[in-house]
Amino acid sequence: MAFSLAVVGAGQFAGQFATLFDHHPGVGSVFVTDLIPDRAKTLASLARLGGTFDSFEHALVSPLVDAVAIFTQRWTHGPLVLKALRAGKHVYSAVPMAMSEDEIREILEVVKETGLTYMMGETSYYNPATVFARRKIAEGAFGRLFYAEGDYVHDMDLGFYEAYQYSGGAQWKRTASFPPLHYPTHSIGGVLGAWDTRATSVSAIGVADHRGDGVFDKATSQFGNDFSNATALFELSGGSMRINEFRRVGYPSHLRESRFRYFGTEGSFEEVATAAYWYTKDGAEDVSAQVETSASLLPDDPSLKNIAPALRDAFVSGYARVHDIDRIPPELRALPNGHEGSHHFLVDDFVRAVNDSRVPPVNAWTAARFTLPGIIAHQSAQRDGERLPIPDLGNGPA
Repeated sequence: MAFSLAVVGAGQFAGQFATLFDHHPGVGSVFVTDLIPDRAKTLASLARLGGTFDSFEHALVSPLVDAVAIFTQRWTHGPLVLKALRAGKHVYSAVPMAMSEDEIREILEVVKETGLTYMMGETSYYNPATVFARRKIAEGAFGRLFYAEGDYVHDMDLGFYEAYQYSGGAQWKRTASFPPLHYPTHSIGGVLGAWDTRATSVSAIGVADHRGDGVFDKATSQFGNDFSNATALFELSGGSMRINEFRRVGYPSHLRESRFRYFGTEGSFEEVATAAYWYTKDGAEDVSAQVETSASLLPDDPSLKNIAPALRDAFVSGYARVHDIDRIPPELRALPNGHEGSHHFLVDDFVRAVNDSRVPPVNAWTAARFTLPGIIAHQSAQRDGERLPIPDLGNGPA
């Protein structure tokens, strides 16, 4: 039975997801609301949605709405998620899950109490490299997996200035200083999305920014943050993981903004911007063709601002060979995709979870394991790399 959905926030990514939800056979009406009403009205008109609500609160009390999909500013997700769950709505939330351990714990409690569906829209769980590694782990090809790396290398110059200006208004520099390790799921999610383990402790180093443009400036920052780059070394329950979150980096993030490496006793895998390799003790195999996709970013993604039009047009609907596209409804397959083919899977998994009362892959407890380590890592970086324990919040329902 189809359910109705309200999209919360009509910003840069909400439009494509609203279209995907609207075309999914498991979803009925799709509505939209935004703090700027004209943005909501424009999106509803362009995407031919079911209508708008003049506020988030009105959407929550409406009997027309069964679920919400939250695409608001990243530091607002936790409180909005809690309000929606307590109003009896299923929740799809953009990343990150929340800004603090207390917010995360509260979300877990409310999800458990209500039995409602919560899913975090982490793209790296469906990243072709993660899917490839997940299959190799299932086959036992790594032997004992003992170390992995995840990098989210997205320079501010490649779209983030425009994104923060669009969403932040005149005071955009206050929020453009968002701590890199508070946005860790594109890196951590690709490691823990393949490797069934959890982070138990961390030591992290933050690099203070030297650009001098007033963005990563403690005096200006809403978050008191001057780190533009950060590296964290995590102890795992059975190995270790190194994570990089870089916002000042000479790297073509429009080609591959998240990249991963996994090392085992019998096999290893790594990718760079333009290639990927599987290794054994006998040699190297180029597996680039299995993980390549034309759907790295959206055609209107701000990261593509400086890319030639012909190349921009190539970043449309597409999957990698490792993706199981047969499970995607035909109504979605011809629509634009994004983040290396992940968007269709994100939408489909949330719809299946709500309609079939199943636990989604990136459920609240998995989202906590993708998010909380970064929050603790930022605390470590603020304390000159002091090694800090990471609480275990449990596995959640089967």
